[in-house]
Amino acid sequence: MRRLPFSVPPEYDGVRLRGFLRGFCRLSARQTAKLKRVPGGLTRNGLPVAAPDVLRAGDRVALAFPDDEKLPEPAPLPLSVVYEDGDLLVVDKPSAMPMAPSPGHDRDSLANAVAWREAERGEAFAFRPVYRLDRDTTGLVVLAKHAYAASRLSGRVSKLYLAVCEGRLTGSGAIDAPIALKPGHTVQRAVVPGGAPAATLWRCLRAGKTHTLLALRLKTGRTHQIRVHLSALGHPLAGDDMYGGSRALISRQALHCAEVRLRHPVTGEPLRLRRGVPGDMAALLRSLFLSE
Repeated sequence: MRRLPFSVPPEYDGVRLRGFLRGFCRLSARQTAKLKRVPGGLTRNGLPVAAPDVLRAGDRVALAFPDDEKLPEPAPLPLSVVYEDGDLLVVDKPSAMPMAPSPGHDRDSLANAVAWREAERGEAFAFRPVYRLDRDTTGLVVLAKHAYAASRLSGRVSKLYLAVCEGRLTGSGAIDAPIALKPGHTVQRAVVPGGAPAATLWRCLRAGKTHTLLALRLKTGRTHQIRVHLSALGHPLAGDDMYGGSRALISRQALHCAEVRLRHPVTGEPLRLRRGVPGDMAALLRSLFLSE
């Protein structure tokens, strides 16, 4: 069980517990209802407390989240941990690893790898990625260890991607184009009028004769967003044959989540984590730019 203590600040003196939970702790009504059903889920100064009770400045309110019961099946897979504490786990996902089990990938996903590591450490928490990466996209993935951390981080993680696209791009720009499933397809996306709004910011880090190294940030989080937008721009990712890229130089899309910035969901402290590109992208960059 993960217990999160909060001290009632002076501005919440005289406020009812429900107001403190919604306003200060940013707890949803659904989460509050769940904690009410957990023995010892809500306490004040170590004693049970009810939603209508009035709090005083300096009171210690604790939220107790029970251990998760529905867990992925563990599998002994390599896992590179970048950061971990009682609330978060940040890993560097390799290529050829889906986020979660799916038909044909029952025991080779990131969820399986995380479940194995935590079982070895005597921990158990549900698989709660704050966002998702495609199977062959590498880089940082932020996982929440409990529902409170997940809700606090949803939509609040800033990600920087590194990508190699085909062709020469210079300067910087924005791609604002709606995305939806490509007509007649169940996986592939496309820029489609009336699709979900999607915006991508890009900046050239190095432009070569045939390829460009880009830094990208997402203003929205659509499936395959970077891949679709760059393809629509006429500059598909190297290796991304689904969206028009060639696999002559790299066998998967050259896309890597290199940096995440967030505020810790419990302490509020800023976190900035980085991870360099993996070996195949590093080799690609050397082959493209080393001789220029």
